[in-house]
Amino acid sequence: MDSQFDNALDYHSQGRPGKIEVIPTKPTQTKRDLSLAYSPGVAEPCEEIYKNPQDAYKYTAKGNLVAVISNGTAVLGLGNLGPLASKPVMEGKGVLFKIFADIDVFDIEVDASDPQKFIDVVKALEPTFGGINLEDIKAPESFLIEETLKKEMNIPLMHDDQHGTAIISTAGLINALEVAGKKTGEVKVVVSGAGAAGISCVKLWIAIGVKKENIFMFDRNGQVSDDREDLDQWKEEFKTPKQFDSLGDAFENADVFLGLSIGNIVTADMIRKMAKNPIVFALANPDPEIPYDVAINSRDDIILATGRSDHPNQVNNVLGFPFIFRGALDVRATAINEEMKLAAVKALAALAKETVPDVVLIAYNEPDMSFGKDYIIPKPLDPRLITTVSPAVAKAAMDSGVAKLEIKNWDKYKDELRKRLGLDNRFLRNIALRAKQNPQKVVFGEADKIKVLRAAHIAHEEGSCIPVLLGHENKVKQLIEANGLNLGKCQIIDPTKENHLQKEYGKLYFEKRGRRGITLFEAQKAMRQRTHFGAMMVEQGEADAFISGLSRNYPNTIRPALEIIGKEDGIDKVAGMYIITSKQGPLFFADATVNIEPTAEDLVDIVKLTHKMVSQLQIKPRIAMLSYSNFGSAKGTSVSKMQEAVQILHKNNPEIIVDGEMQANVALDSELRQEVFPFCKLGDENANVFIFPGLSSSNIAYKMVQSLGVSDAIGPVLLGLKKSVHVLQLGSSVREIVNMVNIAVVDAQRKKGLF
Repeated sequence: MDSQFDNALDYHSQGRPGKIEVIPTKPTQTKRDLSLAYSPGVAEPCEEIYKNPQDAYKYTAKGNLVAVISNGTAVLGLGNLGPLASKPVMEGKGVLFKIFADIDVFDIEVDASDPQKFIDVVKALEPTFGGINLEDIKAPESFLIEETLKKEMNIPLMHDDQHGTAIISTAGLINALEVAGKKTGEVKVVVSGAGAAGISCVKLWIAIGVKKENIFMFDRNGQVSDDREDLDQWKEEFKTPKQFDSLGDAFENADVFLGLSIGNIVTADMIRKMAKNPIVFALANPDPEIPYDVAINSRDDIILATGRSDHPNQVNNVLGFPFIFRGALDVRATAINEEMKLAAVKALAALAKETVPDVVLIAYNEPDMSFGKDYIIPKPLDPRLITTVSPAVAKAAMDSGVAKLEIKNWDKYKDELRKRLGLDNRFLRNIALRAKQNPQKVVFGEADKIKVLRAAHIAHEEGSCIPVLLGHENKVKQLIEANGLNLGKCQIIDPTKENHLQKEYGKLYFEKRGRRGITLFEAQKAMRQRTHFGAMMVEQGEADAFISGLSRNYPNTIRPALEIIGKEDGIDKVAGMYIITSKQGPLFFADATVNIEPTAEDLVDIVKLTHKMVSQLQIKPRIAMLSYSNFGSAKGTSVSKMQEAVQILHKNNPEIIVDGEMQANVALDSELRQEVFPFCKLGDENANVFIFPGLSSSNIAYKMVQSLGVSDAIGPVLLGLKKSVHVLQLGSSVREIVNMVNIAVVDAQRKKGLF
């Protein structure tokens, strides 16, 4: 069993099995709450919905609830696995709906291969859901199922395997044709794959102007042509009188190739037969119809798209379905019609021509990304997708008469979309992506702990770091083998064993600390400790970052780093920052680990350090100086120092958005703040960085938030050191360690001037 296989099974089985859960959205703590949630309180909304069925959208979750439904007859590229084996895929689709568009999902696996039985089941579910996403249903049954359900149901419904790929590929085609200088009505198109996705793509391509007579389609039995007697009614629509002896012959002077079939059936010679500036959409996954490198090297003028994330121009359904359903749900559409699909197509095509924001460039480690042959489709992590595609779909639903609600203020709607979509997952994904684009060598100080090894294994496999493991070599190797971990040929170093590095590092440490009361013997002995040895590896450039602290007290980890590496130039203080994930996006707490009773001047330094780090994580810092007082409403020494720090910052650093002192609820309630304290420099946005008056309050705050289980805490992220050293919390989970590794790598990239 390979490690990827094990990882996938572990991911799905560890902790709560599966990937999704149901969480109440209303208070349920008291007897009164429960009586409102169920009997007798539910009677009132039931009666209101009976009188007016549209009130179901007002009193229940129907308006934000989509069913992802399959019978398992075409599960990914695995074939007919049946409904039960399709469940991990359907849960996964639900995860994507949630993280990209904040849409709730129930996955439903139906044991019905007979189309009519499946139709009856899905149709009977209409009262429950605001929309239906059909998934992994084999053709040609999928066509009949979708066509019938669209006629008989009054909620938006889409078979994503068909229309998702069609929408994204059509947007890509529009832009590819523009780059190639070709006219839609004149291009010759060759298609390999006449299943649900292939036929849906071709239909939508015809809708934008490609001529049916110029499309030549092939399935596993050859060309879809007039002499075929085995064609179903959906393929019949695309048969042509002109016949080719083979798929390869059809490539002669073809302008466009669309592949939705199997890998490695197209050769470089076939690509070379195509017309000038050929457009090749090789979308079979995981292996495209022609390998990327082979296609690119076949000719210089090719415009190539695949279904893979490791190449430019990925045709990825996640660019479409979350945002299409979001727009449809928000106007209570009764269908997803052609007008709405074309609106999504045009919105995606237009977005690829706009200036790409820095957050996308950094996420994909690209210095520049602009409209052209290598960028004809937006990237899946582009935060503008939800505010571009969803409004376009919603407007098309309104214009075409299938919307039951009208959006009047589009700017307000876009703002609601931004707020609805939590930024925490995107933030962590972007950090992970940035780490992978330029992996750094990370020293793990406690490699004989299985959680640390698992984290190192994950980071290594994801490509975010090159691990260096400190620990007893035999024990580390035994743990790696016993747990089936893959860490490649990474270094394993035991600092307790005498070696040339230990002696060399000891001399260097003595040179740094000889006038601070340490002897050469003591310096070399100190290098037997992993905290000292790891810090010296980073200081000497043998590694780029150091992670430790899982089983050590915080001071015992940070002190060697301060003594060996030291503070950044111009920095008087170091500080510790925790990142708290939340529905509203990441929140940053400082200083929660280093400075016990900071002075006003210390607080100014802490603000500057935190502002710098948060900015480099591509988040705009909005800083609140916290206290028990609001702008002088109470007195006290902690109040006074916060006020003094704010005055210094406003005078010397006007570019930093910071204000206070204020209570935490005021920092997080922009409406209250604007009503009572309109002068506050935070304006109409809530704070996302919180500076506490002392270590006690900040430490208590983040530990309470973390322990309540409503948020995760990442950190502490050390601020102010010359090089990347970070300390784990005692008992950190594997996921928390991996998150910290990614942050350490990005910090190392920054300190080396790589961005």
